[in-house]
Amino acid sequence: MSDKRRAEIEAKRAKLQELRKARAERQKERNAASEASPSTGPPRDVDDLINSLLGGSRPGRGVHSAGDVTPSSSVPGTPTLGGGSTLAGPSGYSGRRSRQSDFGSEPVSIGTTLAHSATDDVMDRTMTSRLIPDLIDVEQELFELPQKVGVPHERVIYNKEVQTMSVETEPSPDIEEQIRERILREKERELEVERAREKELEEESVKLDKEIEQEIRELTEEEKISVFTSPEFLDFVEQSSKIVERALNDNYDYIRDYTVGAESGGDDSEGKRVKRVCAFWDERYCKNRSITDVDWSPKYPELSCASYNKNPAALNEPDGIVAVWNLHLLERPEFVFHSQSDVLSVTFSPFHSNLVFGGTYSGQILLWDTRSKHLPVLKTPLSAAGHTHPVYAMQMVGTQNAHNLITSSTDGLVCSWLVDMLAQPQETLELVHAGHSKTGEVAITTLDFPDNETTTFWVGTEEGNVYQANRYDRAGAKAGLNQYDIYRGHSGPIMGIHFHPLVGPVDFSDLFLTCSVDWTVKLWRAKSLAKPSTTAHSVPPVYSFDEADDYVYDVKWHPSHPALFGTADGSGKFLLWNLNQDTEVPVVSTTVGSGRAINKIQWDGKDGRRAALGGSDGKLYVYDIGDMAIPRESEWTDMQRTVSGIVGGGNANGVIDGDSRVLAGR
Repeated sequence: MSDKRRAEIEAKRAKLQELRKARAERQKERNAASEASPSTGPPRDVDDLINSLLGGSRPGRGVHSAGDVTPSSSVPGTPTLGGGSTLAGPSGYSGRRSRQSDFGSEPVSIGTTLAHSATDDVMDRTMTSRLIPDLIDVEQELFELPQKVGVPHERVIYNKEVQTMSVETEPSPDIEEQIRERILREKERELEVERAREKELEEESVKLDKEIEQEIRELTEEEKISVFTSPEFLDFVEQSSKIVERALNDNYDYIRDYTVGAESGGDDSEGKRVKRVCAFWDERYCKNRSITDVDWSPKYPELSCASYNKNPAALNEPDGIVAVWNLHLLERPEFVFHSQSDVLSVTFSPFHSNLVFGGTYSGQILLWDTRSKHLPVLKTPLSAAGHTHPVYAMQMVGTQNAHNLITSSTDGLVCSWLVDMLAQPQETLELVHAGHSKTGEVAITTLDFPDNETTTFWVGTEEGNVYQANRYDRAGAKAGLNQYDIYRGHSGPIMGIHFHPLVGPVDFSDLFLTCSVDWTVKLWRAKSLAKPSTTAHSVPPVYSFDEADDYVYDVKWHPSHPALFGTADGSGKFLLWNLNQDTEVPVVSTTVGSGRAINKIQWDGKDGRRAALGGSDGKLYVYDIGDMAIPRESEWTDMQRTVSGIVGGGNANGVIDGDSRVLAGR
């Protein structure tokens, strides 16, 4: 229930409580009034009202106050009534005298008109007039006006009439009954209004009770299922729970005290050890699947993606999926994308943070958008215009304003695609080799472009050879496969190829590494493009690393350290090599997870502190290599001496011993 709705219910409850309290107070007042009044006869409050109207005493009692008015006491020369007797009347007249004191404290004059209150008006209208002696006429000539010519002389006479007021000593019984009936009617109307108000309040209370009961009632099972399965509810739970899990999985110390100094005496080796950060796995999506490829988001360093093959035990699930994982959300993927075929390769678009590309076993190229649902937003057709064989390798080349997705399949076809148009490739290139006996196709298993190169690339093949190819005709070379320069050295299919990144003060971008199912990793130097061979020529590897105990499935140079690279093999080992320290044995050897094969390795971002390892058990492992990712300033010059020593076959830098293991033509 939302806070707004909860506040509405609380307001209704408060209003209902006020209504009940007001009703209880009115009931209490009525009970008190009924206890005070007698069981028979008119109500006491009615009698009190009549007494106040009639002067405070019942009629016929003849009670007079000491301040009764005498008509002769105020007007000189006026005869008294009955030798100075007072006017008989209700005792209320004494109150009239007190009211007259507000108007100058003048005594009541028989020759003037008395001021009446509202109660007096009622009595005067209902009482009969009783006159005191006959009126006395007094005539007196005050003055004469000057006589106008032609106008008869007129005398101005002031005629003063002594006025008396009518006094009724006792009210009529009929008048009292009328007053009583009128007061009772008023009381009855008030009671009816009160009862109507009570009824209205009761209805309001019942209505509020029903509303509150409706709001807080328990949902039925059908209603619960309807709510839980609604798309809006599922989307809300999905988004909000991700936010909560990210916060819970964040290892940041929110209560860190920055006023406390750093502790001394720590382990000097701390940061040099390889540490496992996490292992991404979700039983719903990853069970009985293997990871075929991994990649890091170039925009968000906490996001990585992994492609998966089919789950043979789940026929109703999609054959291939791509899961986007978040380092702050460990229990489930941030996004899951579906495919109708096993996804063999995957890559984030370096120029569009929302786009993810995948190559499938059927040959389709799929494009997913994190802003959309599970299904791809674009995909290539299954036709001769595109790939119809498995796509094990893809790479995005170019710049923000001009870039292409390059894909290759095992039938030797290389396609170039525009990101927003996958209906047909922008260009196709078929790699064939005339020296192949049965077929001219070159079965491409892996592909890589050197840094800052968009035209020339190298491919690894199932036969174990490496070839150089061109997308376009260029000086001294035609588009297609270079028939003459063959990089021979492996005795089995090549699983990975990677050129040295163009980083640091020294350019090592002509060096590349390959790994194979022959349990070896080999270091090569690419032949200069300015001097292509015109006859068949075998290019041997510069060096061979034979420390693996199983198939070596992937190899990657470190993105910032010139002498560091990592390998992943079938024994589940993650090996770190530092050529400036040792070329015979790795500096770190770590068994990942349960020891099952590790299929892919990928460094994150530019600093390369973390490595993502895709396992055949369906788990995506993330390892932190600590300070080993930070190169010293001398690493590039040391790497130069190391490479010179390897190529020369001697102990140039004191690192490589007499067994330089340079393989010539092997």
